[in-house]
Amino acid sequence: MPTLEDLRSRALRVALENALRHGSDPRPESVLGALLGGDPELRSRKDEVRAVVEGAVREVVALSPRDREERLRTLGGATTPTRRTGPREEGNREPLELPPLPGAVPGKVVLRFAPFPSGALHVGHARALWINDAYRERYQGRFLLVFDDTVGSAEKRPDRESYDLIQEDFRLAGIRIDALHYKSDRIPEHYRHLPPLLAKRAAYVCLCPPELLRKNRLAGIACPERDRDPGWQEDAWQGMLSGRYGVGEAVVRLRTDMQHPNPAFRDRVLFRISDLDHPRVGKRYRVWPLLEYSWAVDDVDLGITHVIRGKDLVMEDEMERALWKAMDAQGPELLHFGLLRLRVGELSKSKFQREIASGVFEGWADPRTWSLRSLWQRGIQPDSLKEFVLSFGLSLADIEVPAETLYAYNRQRLDPVTPRRSFVPAPVLLHVTGVPPWPGPIELANHPEHPEMGRRALHVGSDFYLPRADLEAHAGEEIRLKDLMNVRLPHPLAPGPVEASFVDLPNRPLPRIQWVPSEGACPVSIVQIDGTQVEGLAEPAVASAREGEIYQFERVGFVRAGSPRAGAPRRFHLAHG
Repeated sequence: MPTLEDLRSRALRVALENALRHGSDPRPESVLGALLGGDPELRSRKDEVRAVVEGAVREVVALSPRDREERLRTLGGATTPTRRTGPREEGNREPLELPPLPGAVPGKVVLRFAPFPSGALHVGHARALWINDAYRERYQGRFLLVFDDTVGSAEKRPDRESYDLIQEDFRLAGIRIDALHYKSDRIPEHYRHLPPLLAKRAAYVCLCPPELLRKNRLAGIACPERDRDPGWQEDAWQGMLSGRYGVGEAVVRLRTDMQHPNPAFRDRVLFRISDLDHPRVGKRYRVWPLLEYSWAVDDVDLGITHVIRGKDLVMEDEMERALWKAMDAQGPELLHFGLLRLRVGELSKSKFQREIASGVFEGWADPRTWSLRSLWQRGIQPDSLKEFVLSFGLSLADIEVPAETLYAYNRQRLDPVTPRRSFVPAPVLLHVTGVPPWPGPIELANHPEHPEMGRRALHVGSDFYLPRADLEAHAGEEIRLKDLMNVRLPHPLAPGPVEASFVDLPNRPLPRIQWVPSEGACPVSIVQIDGTQVEGLAEPAVASAREGEIYQFERVGFVRAGSPRAGAPRRFHLAHG
């Protein structure tokens, strides 16, 4: 949680960038939205943040454009924010180099990604996805998707829909799957590898109750069945398969050192009995391998050459190596990376599943899930996320960064190619008296810095929609309707439509206010990153936006069009500012 001083510095920087980007005074609600969207932990301090933002905005309003640039420079911000870029300027950076894979032979490398199918992939999976894919491309290798769909606990169970969700996530991310495997299809292979381990006393069947098993493991006390002869072990194993033992009455354990300094490694469980229904194979199997055993078998059988995963799985490394030694097998190289977290709050798939099932969340594409598909729906480009995660390489250091770091990469990609459009939240009708006749539609640039993107025509008269907050902030003042004309607002404002008077057309240094012509104004609802919605009006052309089309709503941010809904405002999803 940032200190008050850090929060003030952050708010001032965002307010300065907002002012320089739009050539006008910053709007408190835009600065507040950027701060809360970039760091959801601040939402619990919303009132405090709002007060800090209002102070920062007052400070910026009092500065000249030149002083704003100088102040932003001292804060380490970009002083040309209309061309906002990611952390590394395009064409002015060192090429990314991942370290070579040990023992890798081009054309022979086989990698795997092994998710548990309990929901769509989320931003926490991104590092493993793109690091593996980058190495596959580098060595012209193969990338396997292996569903770790063994039966878990009653609280953590494979979900039928998730198999399709995850495969679709790969497609949307642009990552090719060279082969697809399911652990639930490979149970006979897992069974096949166990009898030789029982015969050589590398594994054994344990009949200790779960509570006694845990107690003995901590105390370093061996199970009575540990030294039973191989014939007894094989018979007990067949008894597990045939139904002689019930749930919790028998498990298979790996024989290790009962005095191992880490109690968790002492005779770990390899198989257990479960009567839970499986979404793919039902109750075909009642004895299920634990993940470490299934990985050890599959990594050999499927020809995996390199396993690249988070450093939190070091215990699994030790288990796999112990099993390969017992199996007289050569396993793959094991490599790790540190955890990469976006500072966006808790990511809990089980919680998200409950919220989706209850209807609180609108499926896995709801922005609050931070699933990959929720990022795509918002307009975060897969290549932006790829560049972001690869920028950290294969470092073992745990990294936690604000979401704004990812947004910077996406902004760099979207800014030069995204057309601008006008949007007005909480609109109030403004009638301007004395407006001279317009000779025809006015033309506005689709992008202020890229004339090759063309212009769009707007039919204007004397009626416009402006944001209520802007009208209230400048009551009695002369303002400029951005790119159009200068008007004087009354004071006090009327409770309903507001009547202003035309002043002149020349562009003068006045507060610039966003507007939408009243003719053909399109009702719009913008889904925010926290799931709330902002209602307002956008310029008429927005009504015909194709699903998936991305605009930059000026003074709001980048938004992606959802599918049209009959009789409802046109929905857009906010990517970021």
